[in-house]
Amino acid sequence: MSGRNKWIIALALGLGVSACQTVPKMPASAADPVPDTDTWRATATDQDKERIRNWHKSWQAALADARAKGNGADVDREGLLLQPMAALANPRIPAGDYRCRTVKIGAKGRSSLGYVGYGWFRCRITPEQGGLTLTKTSGSQRPVGRIFPDAPTREIFLGTLVLGDERMAIDYGSDRMRDMAGLVERIGTNRWRLVLPAPAYESLLDVIELVPAN
Repeated sequence: MSGRNKWIIALALGLGVSACQTVPKMPASAADPVPDTDTWRATATDQDKERIRNWHKSWQAALADARAKGNGADVDREGLLLQPMAALANPRIPAGDYRCRTVKIGAKGRSSLGYVGYGWFRCRITPEQGGLTLTKTSGSQRPVGRIFPDAPTREIFLGTLVLGDERMAIDYGSDRMRDMAGLVERIGTNRWRLVLPAPAYESLLDVIELVPAN
């Protein structure tokens, strides 16, 4: 990925991450000075910049598709989780173990599934070089990536998708079908979501809900 910072995140034993990476420095805590908000832009691919830029358009298209396919009640039942403007101030998610579940809304191609909600899996937020890493540690589709400071109501996730029994994530920027970009937002007390607009597979929008495991 010429001209951009490249980094690798390794999934170790299916439970955590070890990093072999060169990334922009991030604050160790919310009290530290927030770095230039362009740090994630210096790392992101053009495709992922577009995903972030068009997040609201992707969300509206996904909701419209889900309702058109008869999944309006499923969307409404999720409440704040699937409301585009539900983000609250102070989005920084603390390090620790989390329960996480994925909701896919809208469908690519001719699929009739406008809504798919999965059960709870395991995720982890880990301090890494002054910043944070998010890893989904169980399940067959596991996002792994860095969280970058951005705006008062959101942070930015850039990462890759680990599939099946793979033990290590590929380089970010080396496979556009595996690259992931999204918004990390707080939507309640001890409740966050990772919004992934225009994912490469299946859906028009993925939303991962995160709540502390304990």
